[in-house]
Amino acid sequence: MNEHQNKDPKMNMPKFNMNWIYALVIAALAFFYVTSGSTNSSVTTEMAYSNFKKMVMNGYAEKIVVNKNQNKLLMYVKPEHIRDVFKQGVDKTGKEPTVQVEIGSVEQVEQFVNEAREAQKFTGDFKYDNHKENDFITSLIYNLLPLALIIGVWIFIMRRMGGGGFGGGSGIFSVGKSKAQMYESGGNLGITFKDVAGQAGAKQEMQEIVDFLKNPQKYTELGGKIPKGALLVGPPGTGKTLLAKAVAGEAGVPFFSMSGSDFVEMFVGVGASRVRDLFEKAKTKAPCIIFIDEIDAVGRARSKNPAMGGNDERENTLNALLTEMDGFGTNSGIITLAATNRADMLDSALLRAGRFDRQIHVDLPDLNERKEVFQVHLKPLKLDDTVDIDFLARQTPGFSGADIANVCNEAALIAARYNRENVGKQDFLDAVDRIIGGLEKKTKVMTEQEKRSIAIHEAGHATISWFTEHANPLVKVSIVPRGRALGAAWYLPEERVIQTKEAMLDEMCALLGGRAAEELFIGDISTGAMNDLERTTKQAYGMIAYAGMSDKLPNICYYNNSEYQFQRPYSETTAKIMDDEVLKMINEQYERAKQILNEHRDGHAQLAALLIEREVIFADDVERIFGKRPWTSRAEELIEAQQRAEAEAMAERRALELEAQNGQQPDNDAPADKNNEQA
Repeated sequence: MNEHQNKDPKMNMPKFNMNWIYALVIAALAFFYVTSGSTNSSVTTEMAYSNFKKMVMNGYAEKIVVNKNQNKLLMYVKPEHIRDVFKQGVDKTGKEPTVQVEIGSVEQVEQFVNEAREAQKFTGDFKYDNHKENDFITSLIYNLLPLALIIGVWIFIMRRMGGGGFGGGSGIFSVGKSKAQMYESGGNLGITFKDVAGQAGAKQEMQEIVDFLKNPQKYTELGGKIPKGALLVGPPGTGKTLLAKAVAGEAGVPFFSMSGSDFVEMFVGVGASRVRDLFEKAKTKAPCIIFIDEIDAVGRARSKNPAMGGNDERENTLNALLTEMDGFGTNSGIITLAATNRADMLDSALLRAGRFDRQIHVDLPDLNERKEVFQVHLKPLKLDDTVDIDFLARQTPGFSGADIANVCNEAALIAARYNRENVGKQDFLDAVDRIIGGLEKKTKVMTEQEKRSIAIHEAGHATISWFTEHANPLVKVSIVPRGRALGAAWYLPEERVIQTKEAMLDEMCALLGGRAAEELFIGDISTGAMNDLERTTKQAYGMIAYAGMSDKLPNICYYNNSEYQFQRPYSETTAKIMDDEVLKMINEQYERAKQILNEHRDGHAQLAALLIEREVIFADDVERIFGKRPWTSRAEELIEAQQRAEAEAMAERRALELEAQNGQQPDNDAPADKNNEQA
């Protein structure tokens, strides 16, 4: 008991607060402002009425002001007579010193002033002042009001900038406090691993972190240590933030969440202060999880050149983060999770073991994982019997989880647009086309010559892809403008883990098929192949500079991952060889494309004519013209099923639009429906 009694007085002592310093500074400024204002004012001295009359008659008076309410007057002394009256110079008395005199009546003063004017002793102004005077209050308001106004504006700006005031949890007096959003229990987020579809490998590694938090003895008995951090790396939309929330939900521990940009502020030192405050709060809640989203905002590699800003605010924040994660002190029970899609830009000290012990790659979902993602996002939708999840998963290669969620939402919107009761397979196909190609522009006006040129161009793509072994299977060809494209050929790409040189050359040849068809069958080339040429050029440079697929530069990779190195990792001679090899590779595939088109000139002409007539053709139309494709594919059965589904859906849509054209919905699809009917 005695020990507790001795400690209590120390515990009840007031803590130091920075607000005291701010209050003292404001009080000092107010004092100096008032005192400086009083020293700069002119001197006023009291005098008898008889002496006043003598001074006026001696010509000392410059101006006389009479206050009727107080029966007083002020006589302003001429500058040349200031020393005669006050026995001091202007530097002591001020520029306008006055003599204050009590008077008996205003009439008496007026009579005296008139006599002085007649005697030419007073030629100045004679005025009346009827204001009542309260010396202390008036002086206080006059001196403190401007200062109070300045302080008020300053506090208002700091509140707007910081989000609070003196007593709040934020604002200028708490600008160094962390902005992390805290959840007392991660279970309050309502997200578990069941809500994360796919990403089996990432979930397995994250599950171990949950086990560490729930049952640390299982690992510590064997000598293991709880990992201090895990870095989630992957493309945008793959579910990195969702995984972090799921870890918090499964573990049921306090969860701190903030973005990397929340550390950045206009004040120097604020970022480092917020890092320290974040970990101080986390220590009181341990075991807990800290999640920093988009950590590349503060974790970017530090510059070795001071002239490039090597000591800027961001780097000070990074230094504080490095120290808190694994410095001289210990943060037992705190697990730091972070997410980024630019791990190559992070500082190497941040990535080392002991800070982020694990780098968990959250990649784009593969075929089976896309099925799981579709199953999650299809739950709230009303579907009909035509929807096939396996087919939808094959139709969306390269889509992230966010893209798949967007597909499902777009499909529901399209179905509602046509007043359907359920979402069907064709709605999902239209949604995929909408996301990949853009909005269909059926009202865009094109001349017959432009339409023919686009048809020949797209038929060239279709012909080359049909007769190259490794090209992706063709689904349909359209000359209906979408987004910025005037036409498009749609494929069902096969998912390959690695790409061979032959497959990449076939893809390049198919991309050049449109330009080759324009040159062969029109005689002129156009700007319609700009996107094809851009993709071809990038692919050729990637094959030669990175993949080592060049005859003159074989087995060499010139990839440069240094952020602050502005010099290319190869000489000008090598750059010239690269340019020559790229030009050679593209020209070879261009000549190959023209050769294939010449061999199948008649079939290409029929395909282009069919495109002009229908605007949209499918793989079975191409098969009727060229015969069965020489090379089989795993996706052929799916493509045939898609053709049948799209034909049925287009017929159904035509019927619905014909019913709606009289009132509810404008018939924007009439030209396309007419062409489909002819088909």
